[in-house]
Amino acid sequence: MASNRIRKVVVAGGGTAGWIAASTLAYQLKEQLEVTLVESSSIATVGVGEATVPPIRNYHRFMNIDEREFLREVAGTFKLSISFENFVRPGHRYIHPFGITGKGTLVAGFEQFWLESLQRGMASQLPQYSLEAMASLADRFAIIDEPGINYAYHMDAALYVRFLRKKFQPYGIRQVEGKITEVRQNAESGYVEALVLDDGQVIDGDLFIDCTGFRGLLIEQTLNTGYEDWGHWLPCDRAVAMQAHSTRSSPEPYTRAIAHEAGWRWNIPVQHRVGCGLVYDSRYMSDDEAHARLLNDVGAEPVRDPWLVRFRTGRRMKAWNKNVVALGLASGFIEPMESTSIHLAMSSVMQLVELFPSEGISNALVDVYNDRCRRELEHVRDFIILHYHANQRDEKMWTECRQMTLPDSLQRRIDAWRDRAYVWHEEAELFATTSWIHVLLGQEVMPRQHHPLPRELSDADLGRLLASIRQPIDHAVARMPQQQAFIDRYCKASPDVWPRRHAMPA
Repeated sequence: MASNRIRKVVVAGGGTAGWIAASTLAYQLKEQLEVTLVESSSIATVGVGEATVPPIRNYHRFMNIDEREFLREVAGTFKLSISFENFVRPGHRYIHPFGITGKGTLVAGFEQFWLESLQRGMASQLPQYSLEAMASLADRFAIIDEPGINYAYHMDAALYVRFLRKKFQPYGIRQVEGKITEVRQNAESGYVEALVLDDGQVIDGDLFIDCTGFRGLLIEQTLNTGYEDWGHWLPCDRAVAMQAHSTRSSPEPYTRAIAHEAGWRWNIPVQHRVGCGLVYDSRYMSDDEAHARLLNDVGAEPVRDPWLVRFRTGRRMKAWNKNVVALGLASGFIEPMESTSIHLAMSSVMQLVELFPSEGISNALVDVYNDRCRRELEHVRDFIILHYHANQRDEKMWTECRQMTLPDSLQRRIDAWRDRAYVWHEEAELFATTSWIHVLLGQEVMPRQHHPLPRELSDADLGRLLASIRQPIDHAVARMPQQQAFIDRYCKASPDVWPRRHAMPA
């Protein structure tokens, strides 16, 4: 264990990841650390991470963030699911909902009873047993306790950074404006000792958090950590993003992911606009084609002109190397198909707090941290690959995805599901078994058999079980308002919140 105590933490880079890191460390360890955040207004952030997953609510509880205050400040809306359109084939749609689907037993999940009912000719759709799915399909939302509802948020990423800065900078975050021109290292250990800025300032520290985005100024350009490329599994390498005026009276309570011949497009509604983007494989679609396709498909007046994002899917070989911890895009990138980027930054910084090396960096705990980060990223990677692989489209990119050799970890999951509808969830995995089930069935990966336990039920008992689950869901959805009506009384943002360029059209 290194003898140097950790008292000065320097966050290199702002944006969502930088402010999540600085806010968390300053708030949770406020009496023990000096936290400095270095950012340059001349370096643009990617700015497309506007959809989230439900664990953000756990992070906000960890940070004592009030939900209504947060939503008003970030012009937030609610998200119950993701609608996957055209992924299996053009015209096909399925919902990946949050929350619990149905009721099972300790040894046989609800999907086993539902599959048994199909075998007996009892026609129903799996989403009928999910409150979040049915509310999504009805474009409705409300926070209710019985049956409980699980949700995440859509938010303006720039406003979220502003919210974190305003709320947590008073806990002692020193914000320094400047561009990093040099990274100084200890000649013997290779540890980073200081950042030198373009105005000559020297920012020294004990622990450095690299939030410099894809370039990984500290973790890669300085420490040469290495990068594991996943492009052979995840073919898309570019995105064109934009912001557009909304054409709806009430925002959908879900993210839309809409496949096209060379990738897919996202649609994320917040209170004052819609975030849109086109993800694509540059081998099969040019930048100009993607730009034109996005403007045409969105079909709404832009709030902000489209901008190009080049990316390379994969991960750093180590998220924590020496005294540098990479966070956000600096640690790796998995495209936003399942809205995981913000979650991964929050999850990583919470683990850093758990393992924080206040008395010196422990190689054993660094190994624990790196292993957790690797496993979490690989789990998300496998889940995203599934959406590409299990398709019936005939375009070249999609055909290649269908024919590719999968990671062993994903192949095991698919084989177990095909053989006997078996799914599982391991520690530190983001996506629960219900998520795997909805996506596997949604992508039309059907099992050959299922668990024998439901065979013990008579037709009448099985029918009563299914009805007892559907009916409370139907009644709950019928009582829900359109999302806009709920937002108006719960968390409506003032027009003063967003910049003038985001103003609503007259």
